[in-house]
Amino acid sequence: MSEPVPAHAPFPVEPLDDFNRELLENVHPSDWVNPQPAPRYHLVVIGAGTAGLVSAAGAAGLGARVALVERHLMGGDCLNVGCVPSKGVIRASRAWQDVTRGRERFGAPAADPDSKGDFGAAMERMRRLRAGISEIDGVRRFTSLGVDVFLGEGRFVGPDAVEVGGKRLRFRRAVIATGARAAAPPIPGLAEAGYLTNETIFNLTELPERLVVIGGGPIGCEMAQSFARFGSRVTLLDKDGHVLPREDADAAAIVQQAMLRDGVRLEFNTKVLEVTRRGAERLIAYDSGGQQKEAAADQILVAAGRAPNVEGLGLDSAGVKLSRRGVEVDDRLRTSNPSIYACGDVASRFQFTHVADAQARIVIQNALFFGRAKASALTIPWCTYTTPEIAHVGMDEKDAKEKGIAIDTLTVPLSTVDRAILDGASEGFLRVHLKQGTDRILGATLVAEHAGDMLGELCLAVTHGVGLGKIASVIHPYPTQGEVIKKAADAWRRGKLTRGVKKLFGWWFRVFR
Repeated sequence: MSEPVPAHAPFPVEPLDDFNRELLENVHPSDWVNPQPAPRYHLVVIGAGTAGLVSAAGAAGLGARVALVERHLMGGDCLNVGCVPSKGVIRASRAWQDVTRGRERFGAPAADPDSKGDFGAAMERMRRLRAGISEIDGVRRFTSLGVDVFLGEGRFVGPDAVEVGGKRLRFRRAVIATGARAAAPPIPGLAEAGYLTNETIFNLTELPERLVVIGGGPIGCEMAQSFARFGSRVTLLDKDGHVLPREDADAAAIVQQAMLRDGVRLEFNTKVLEVTRRGAERLIAYDSGGQQKEAAADQILVAAGRAPNVEGLGLDSAGVKLSRRGVEVDDRLRTSNPSIYACGDVASRFQFTHVADAQARIVIQNALFFGRAKASALTIPWCTYTTPEIAHVGMDEKDAKEKGIAIDTLTVPLSTVDRAILDGASEGFLRVHLKQGTDRILGATLVAEHAGDMLGELCLAVTHGVGLGKIASVIHPYPTQGEVIKKAADAWRRGKLTRGVKKLFGWWFRVFR
């Protein structure tokens, strides 16, 4: 009998309360013993984040012999340090904001001005919910699905074999799904002063009085706004001229104003020069438009990029090439070794859980069934979970211009949607990009409190070519914020009433008496 596998910990799971112990028991049980390998596997998957879990479960469900290798925590970033904990924290911060602003907005009973809330309780709630969800991604569930789970460092030892814990797993096909990790910029003194990333911020049990966030992308904005709502004095430093630079500029501007109202101090066009530590205090020196400035913080959150997890995999032994982004793959997600595929954050510029899921399904088709599915055929939506949220699918104006596609653009403000007005959530809009002269939707951006939940109808339309004409014929429930999509369709239909058509109708109604 083999010895229990020790946990490899690139980041700690803290505090070790009952909920985190439950999490670890599910995703890396301390008494786990790796099984004896099969003579040969149809599929060996390295990495048990979303891409790896979907690959393993999907292949096993179709009858393949599958081995899954994970060095740390099953569930990967999404469960442990990404989507799940962040949305738990964001929801709690929204509840705090509702209490503090409820009286002025809705006439709600006044909050106790002496009450600062219980940040520890909010974080405990997150840990409890994460632990409950973790069973779905856990070792024992995947074993019950027929997957051989190996906990430990996996590395290729040849073009058709992986070694883990001294055991060799031979395969017909393999999948690299090792994901990515937070990357810190080379700022003098940052490592010595200590900092948080998305991998460690959810370990906090006490609210930092002052928080400096480096990076104005989705993670930086979501956490900056949330911690400001909890009561931290938050300063966000960004190298660009506004937050969320990859988003529609008008959409980003609305979120930026919301962050300012929530108390986030924003500094743009900055370069962090140095970080020093004085006792428990961190001092961040930075340049902003040629001016030397300094910010003091109790904690620093670095949200300025990610790096693919490719170290220690023995890729040279397997003949797998790397690119600037990570593992190099073709459009069918095959690496330079035709028996090995890669998907998810380790090989994709779209680092989202739902993209990792979709790419894993492509890998199953192409690796095991001679499929010819292409990653480029995927229609990619995404959402940033600030308040309001920004959700996007398909092309934007820049994409269309680069591809030489002429477009018509419709914008419907949420201030014209009754439910948004009644909810006090009328800041925002739906912007739809159409192939010029047609009702075909090429892309859309939605800014609303629940934009991510509302985007599905537009994802379906872009993916399957459902035009605004058909959407206009669908009855949408009233009053809902989702009615903004029907309003866009009605606006397009009204736009078809050219001067000639109106003249024809005028003639008809003169005749039809």
